Amino acid sequence: MTGLYDLIIVGGGPAAMGAGIYAARKKIKTLIIAGELGGQSAVSPEVQNWIGEISLPGDNLAKKIEAHLRSYESDTLKIVTGGWVAALAADGDKTFSLVTKDGQTFLGRTVLITSGGRRRRLEIKGADRFEHKGLTYCASCDGPLFAGQDVAVIGGGNAGFGTAGELLAYCRTVTLLEAGPAFRAEQITIDKLAQNPNFTALNNIELLEIKGDKFVSGLSYQKKDEAKIIDLPVTGIFVEIGFIPNTEFVREILDLNQAGKIIINHQTQATSRAGIWAAGDCTDGLYQQNNIAVGDAVKATEDIARWLQNA
Repeated sequence: MTGLYDLIIVGGGPAAMGAGIYAARKKIKTLIIAGELGGQSAVSPEVQNWIGEISLPGDNLAKKIEAHLRSYESDTLKIVTGGWVAALAADGDKTFSLVTKDGQTFLGRTVLITSGGRRRRLEIKGADRFEHKGLTYCASCDGPLFAGQDVAVIGGGNAGFGTAGELLAYCRTVTLLEAGPAFRAEQITIDKLAQNPNFTALNNIELLEIKGDKFVSGLSYQKKDEAKIIDLPVTGIFVEIGFIPNTEFVREILDLNQAGKIIINHQTQATSRAGIWAAGDCTDGLYQQNNIAVGDAVKATEDIARWLQNA
């Protein structure tokens, strides 16, 4: 048990670190609880869409933001890593208690949740080996790296067809593969993409193996009602088979949508519970990008500062 913080930030990605910087500058007594600092982009080989940087490795970006954050580390800003939050509860009318998986308890007047989420992983031979070597879970982040190349999209829902549409703007060909007997995207979207001569969509597919040497060079699959194995030559594979927000620890205290994402007021980032805000991939925001997550976290911090002044 520690003292009472004005703000506890849950998470360690760019959103959490951005909020921490803003909170520290406003002299808000803040605690950041994170398993580790960096976020999902820390493992990206190259980031080309961070404002102010033409291109840099993901781990370099994470280190630069962390260095900026730690420059404010003081009695006003404390950072605890290795602490995964297991539970969040109201502790009376004016404070919240957060308990980590290792049993530590922290108290805060306000909470900002930037816990992010994780992509549902592709589980076939070669998927682990070629992740970030042609296999990716973010078209907005990595898509332009495959301009002029043949790529595949895994997943026939709205996210999969949306990714395919984005990739068709600069990739030579896009092949979408769906395991189910029917595509799950809206029919108007399916029909629109079907008109593009560079797009192919196949359903009832069993994925077998991702192939390559140092990087992806192909994908093998077969139709579930056929024995023939087909080798598809592609250099990029974009996986869109689901996203799991890291919100298990708030299900008893906040309103979530059907996907498990935190429902927020998009003007302020406030949640259904007074005193708790959320930003980034764990919310019901439409877009998942570092720049957007940081902006939303800064917005939340501004609203939190005003809330604390009026409390």
